[in-house]
Amino acid sequence: MKNTPPRGGLPRKDYRLKSHKCPTTMIKGTAIWQRSHDDTEARMLVVLKGFLSAGLLWAFLHSPECWAQTAQKETERTAELLATLLDAGRVVVEQHQPLINDPRKGDKGFSPDVFERLVLDEFFRQSQIDLKSSASSLPPHTRDLLTRLLHASKEVVADAQFVINQRGIGYKNFIPATFGSQAARRFSKQSQVTIKQTTLDPRNPQNAPDAYEETVLTRLAHQPASTTPIVEWVNGGRLLRAMMPIYYSEDCLMCHGSPKGILDISGYPREGAQAGDLAGAISIQIPADHR
Repeated sequence: MKNTPPRGGLPRKDYRLKSHKCPTTMIKGTAIWQRSHDDTEARMLVVLKGFLSAGLLWAFLHSPECWAQTAQKETERTAELLATLLDAGRVVVEQHQPLINDPRKGDKGFSPDVFERLVLDEFFRQSQIDLKSSASSLPPHTRDLLTRLLHASKEVVADAQFVINQRGIGYKNFIPATFGSQAARRFSKQSQVTIKQTTLDPRNPQNAPDAYEETVLTRLAHQPASTTPIVEWVNGGRLLRAMMPIYYSEDCLMCHGSPKGILDISGYPREGAQAGDLAGAISIQIPADHR
């Protein structure tokens, strides 16, 4: 078909597209751009969700409720470790009774430094925490309290050196209960944390249980033996009470075993206990605001 010249003599231009390739290329380019845009938007949404999740986590971790829960768990763990450390000292003193009560020896070599080394080894055996290492993950306040208790325990052993090293005297009355009571009282005077040995039938009136301790001891006496401490928050969450059970071992029965009522070497009537019976507990009180 030929272009018919209009009036005026000039031919009319044909503006029809000569090829369909250009529109197709434009459509493909638009589709590619759309997919790229969608991918970018999806990535931005993922990043935004990540920021939101991190923000919510940060807000939760820094909320008063989270801080309070963390502080409570840390305090509970501190109480358990303090009881374990005092018990470690009791174990060391009990293991060295034959040496301490040997009338033939003067200097027994049971010095505060030797005692410390043995206690740290026993504490590690019970807790798997190495107090000799500065790399342990203990919170600073917990480590400080444990260090204070260890120092108080060493002071008790230091004060007992004259008695321990006396020649010609057998029984020295430096037994686990005596050591534990003295170390607990010395430590308690130096901090806001109170540690005490207690039992339902105390030989030492200072170890008599209060109402809470008596209730827990009575409960423990009727339960199977367990080393798990009883941990409770009382007074509306303002005070932590923790009690670690102590049970009679075979070595304890020399003074606390049968026959019941017969005077032991220290002059007290025997309790008639058997190995595995509840002997008492290490009782700990930590105020929530003790830091």
